[in-house]
Amino acid sequence: MRIIEVTQFGGPDVLALREVPDPMPGPGEVVIDVAIADTLWVETKIRSGQGKPYFDHEPPYRAGVGVAGTVAATGEGVDPAWRGRRVVTGTGAHGGYVERALVPADGLVPVPDELSLTDAAALLHDGTTALAVADLVAIKPGDKVLVTAAGGGLGALLVQLAHAAGGYVVAAARGAAKLERLRRLGADATVDYSEPGWIERVRAATGPLDVVLDGAGGEYGRAAFDLVAPGGRVSAYGTPAGEFAVPDPDAAAARGITVTGIQDVQLTSEQFRDCLGRALGAAAAGQITPLVGQVYPLERAAEAHAAIEGRAVTGKTLLSI
Repeated sequence: MRIIEVTQFGGPDVLALREVPDPMPGPGEVVIDVAIADTLWVETKIRSGQGKPYFDHEPPYRAGVGVAGTVAATGEGVDPAWRGRRVVTGTGAHGGYVERALVPADGLVPVPDELSLTDAAALLHDGTTALAVADLVAIKPGDKVLVTAAGGGLGALLVQLAHAAGGYVVAAARGAAKLERLRRLGADATVDYSEPGWIERVRAATGPLDVVLDGAGGEYGRAAFDLVAPGGRVSAYGTPAGEFAVPDPDAAAARGITVTGIQDVQLTSEQFRDCLGRALGAAAAGQITPLVGQVYPLERAAEAHAAIEGRAVTGKTLLSI
């Protein structure tokens, strides 16, 4: 079968297409015929060698973190009824940019019949994290909410969840095309935060904010914190702008602001499956829509990584197998 391997730390060109033997399931395992592989921005950082000390990957390793597809084979101790079922799951050390994924059966989550495997893959990590963040922040009707990096897969879902909870949602992203799609997904106002004066435009739209959902980090997250009203909430979970923009604890405490970060949405396996199942169910019911911007074939994984790093993507980036 074909896989994508990270041959060494470096740019997207270190992603190489390889041929390896098909996997065979052992006890408690299944093999999935992969239709769609998930991609994450953090994978580009790990591939470039900037994942230490949080990730222990050492080249060569198989790229990828999760897949959606159909169970092709089951190992000893696994209910054979899984065969032929459409599922989505994380892939761990075995990698996800593969034609056939070997995974533990206890991590499988069935995909509802109403949902495509493309949408299921898009929700695997972003949908799970979005629900975990939304649960943590607990947006209430009337809350004024700013979502940064709203044009990404996770941000677009948070815009929808905040809107559904009754919040007045300002979506901050780059470029007119992203902002238009976010308005269609429920954003009450949009700002292009690549343009000067974006903070003033947020302030004009909302006044003091009740909630900041910061998926951008860096200078964007730090600027957004200044808009939060006393008693507000900040969730700083993203780093595309360089680092987590976690506010100074003393400054936050002085204003009674509750701050949470990526460490607060590190889920147990059971919590992950629960959030993923809820996200799949919500999408199947039409309550949320994953924003899938681009799907690359497996052999063009390097192009996908380059586009993600260059911030030239809208919504979720996936690989078709």
